[in-house]
Amino acid sequence: MIQTMQRRRALFMFFLLTGLAVASWVTRTPAIRDQLEVSIAEMGLILFSISVGAMTGILSSGKLVQHWGTKPVIRTGMLLLLLGLGVMAAGLSWTLTLVVALGLMLFGLGVGVAEIALNIEGAEVERITQKPALAMLHAGFSLGTFLGGIVGIGLASVEFPVTWHIGLTTLYGIPITLWALQAIPHDIGKEAVTPAGMPNKTGQPFKPWQDWQLMCIGLIVLGMALAEGSATDWIPILMVDEHHFNATIGSMIYTGFAGMMALGRFSGHYFLTRFGRVSVVRASALLGVAGIGMVIFASHPYVAAAAVLFWGLGTSLGFPLAISAAGDTGSHPTARVSVVATAGYIAFLAGPPLLGFLGEHFSLRHALLVVLFFVGLAFFLARAVSPRAKA
Repeated sequence: MIQTMQRRRALFMFFLLTGLAVASWVTRTPAIRDQLEVSIAEMGLILFSISVGAMTGILSSGKLVQHWGTKPVIRTGMLLLLLGLGVMAAGLSWTLTLVVALGLMLFGLGVGVAEIALNIEGAEVERITQKPALAMLHAGFSLGTFLGGIVGIGLASVEFPVTWHIGLTTLYGIPITLWALQAIPHDIGKEAVTPAGMPNKTGQPFKPWQDWQLMCIGLIVLGMALAEGSATDWIPILMVDEHHFNATIGSMIYTGFAGMMALGRFSGHYFLTRFGRVSVVRASALLGVAGIGMVIFASHPYVAAAAVLFWGLGTSLGFPLAISAAGDTGSHPTARVSVVATAGYIAFLAGPPLLGFLGEHFSLRHALLVVLFFVGLAFFLARAVSPRAKA
């Protein structure tokens, strides 16, 4: 039991560090854009480099876990994440857009490789303890973005160089990673992640595309992850360009979003115990639709800023609850978690750059209509997360 608690704390620290790393550059995106002197479309193209790295990491992570286990994959992913931040800091120092894009690609690669393995570890902890764990672990990510957002606001307000901000994040991330790795056991997930269409140990093929319940869970996590990712990448710029706040206030509004994400995830166990997974997913989707809808259509900037809080609270639990549902709604639980987590992280990391291209032609507010649609769809598909639901 003590080892399990240490393992859970280590996983929490990995999620926390990832959130801190994300917030270290997200809160400074206006400064990054100004320092590189790029447009919205060019900023979207820079963010697309995250997608390239993340897609590569996400699509390879399951097979890497199968061959090496979760611990080496987590170690590799977290070190790539930190390396990406270091390269990004160097690119900003030299004002080289391509180097910044390379850093973001390495950052995305590290996130993609590590996060699938971290979710497999989290699902295993849930199996051992028979208690919800993923919502609390994902709360670590939200807490990291919240704390990182506060730091980002403070540093932006005093015009602290963004290069040093990102560079220092790299330095303090190294000892945290090395400490947390000590509590992760060896060989977890090794030869347990069954690639789609390949036989597992029982000789039965795992074909996720034939499992309609799993596909519905994947659509739920896609919508919720897209909502979270688009907020993470675009809220500061959205508030500056579309609602005419200054850069510091834009970062404060993003920090409010991150704080509501953390609040929702830390309180998730309470609501799950009393209302069940399906009701919580439906309520989350309704709050998300309300928040995103007001951000899109509100004419008063302070209404839009307040709506971001509903956006954060509404999308806080969708991702971890869908991951939990994937693990306990059918056979091949580890492979199911891998499939759904892959869909979620693709949406989280690849969706926002596409919104940037749409935003260049139709405005960022209108681009968010895509996000609004998928979060609304999650409401209608919520029954899929029930353990008793039928495919």
